[in-house]
Parts: sequence; C-alpha cells; structure tokens
Amino acid sequence: MNTPPARFDAREASKWFFRHGHTGWLGLRFTDQGENWVELELPWREDLLGETSRHVLASGPIISLMDMASGMAIWQTRGTFAPVATLDLRVDYQRPARERASVRGRVECYRITRSAAFVRGIAYDDTPEDPVAHVAGVFMTIGADPREANPALKGDSHA
Repeated sequence: MNTPPARFDAREASKWFFRHGHTGWLGLRFTDQGENWVELELPWREDLLGETSRHVLASGPIISLMDMASGMAIWQTRGTFAPVATLDLRVDYQRPARERASVRGRVECYRITRSAAFVRGIAYDDTPEDPVAHVAGVFMTIGADPREANPALKGDSHA
C-alpha cells in the first residue's frame, strides 16, 4: 500500500531550508503560515546594511526574503514541494526599514495555473499597516529536470 506524501508544511520545511545555502546565511526565520500564505523574518545584522552610515537593512536581502516567502507560499498553497522559478518579482519600496529593525515578509499565493503561480505580499518592520515594500510576482512551475528529456545532457552536472 502506498502512503501519500505528507502535505507541505512551511514551518517544518523551514527547519531544513534555513540551515543551508543563501537562506541559511541570511538567517531567515519562519514566523507564521496559513493555507495560502507564509511569513518569514530577516533579522537585522550589521553585515546586511545598505550604507555603512545608516543602520538599515539593504534592499538585496529584503528581496531575497520576499522571494523565499513567495516560493514557500506557493508550496503551502499547493500542499506539495515542486521546483519553481522566479519569472518576475516586482518590489515597490514605500520607505526604508527602520534602523536596527528586522524585516518580516508576508506573501500570499492567490492564483495557480497549470504552469504559473501568482503572489503578492508586503515587507514590514513594525506593523503591516506601514509597509517597507509591496511585492507582486509570477513564478513558473518546473515540471521535470530538463536533462531527463535530452539524453545528451544526462549525467552532465554543468547543464
């Protein structure tokens, strides 16, 4: 008898995702989730400043926070992990983050089609009613490893 795979759970997945790679280096933390949304936190760190004269998180790490929250919101909505690629992630900054403040990113996946997922969200440091940035994005579903369809690429780790 086959047991169906467990439903994707952002809280559980974050225990693995945030120990490795870029998200681990950034120190991202899981904070909350719902059926179609995820909220993550980017802690303030001095080495993530945009300008040394201002103690404000740079925009790059905030974009990484929102990109990861987007992917996790998609998986949370689908109920399963499947690779996605960022096609477009628009970030509209409203203001700089507050000095020495962590930033939270809450993203919801509001529509999924056969090959795309659509997200929207906010980054904020104090309250969601006073956002640092709004985001809107489109992600592509990656159905299979493209190397599997092309025998010439099989086993090629550089493809």
